[in-house]
Amino acid sequence: MRPLNRLQIAWRAAQDIADGMVINLGMGMPVAVADYLRPEADVFIHSENGVIGAGPLAAPEHIDTDLVDAGSRRITLRPGAAIVDSSWSFAAIRGGHIDVAILGAFEVAANGDLANWDMRLPNKGPLVGGAMDLASCARAVWVIMDHVTRTGAPRLLEKCTCPSQPCVASSASIPISPSSTSRRPVWLCARCLRVSAKRICASELARR
Repeated sequence: MRPLNRLQIAWRAAQDIADGMVINLGMGMPVAVADYLRPEADVFIHSENGVIGAGPLAAPEHIDTDLVDAGSRRITLRPGAAIVDSSWSFAAIRGGHIDVAILGAFEVAANGDLANWDMRLPNKGPLVGGAMDLASCARAVWVIMDHVTRTGAPRLLEKCTCPSQPCVASSASIPISPSSTSRRPVWLCARCLRVSAKRICASELARR
């Protein structure tokens, strides 16, 4: 079976975004989900820096350097968008108004804990942003990541080795490769095949 690439897994995640949702897309692979949203879906993309209703990336001739998302990408606004300050933006997150947060991760544990802000690498500080609030307060959290590292070490673990926070992710859609060292994107989510993270971790660990 041919592995899904990063854009294909982003496309797959986008297919379950329902009409009327407010979503937040993390940095890296998750931001690609915006490129595959169904045209008929009326979706608001929230960005921690205060954009509610981010549109497509701006064409070079229409770039406004004051209009960026949380990842500093030059964006446009969709009809009905709003610009708010950081306190209001995080109030939307902490108030439970984000329907789905799609995040990247370094590791996911069997109990659903999510590690995505500090790999404890030398000369690299932690990337503390809005993910902690999103993991705790969004109505659903979907995680897009490779299920092994570049060296073949598993990212689905019984317990995270990197600093983590509790997360609501409890189900998964994971194509497991016959080769344990094959890097395959994984999409952990609250909707899909209804396979528990604990069962997936146990299966993955048993293969090693």
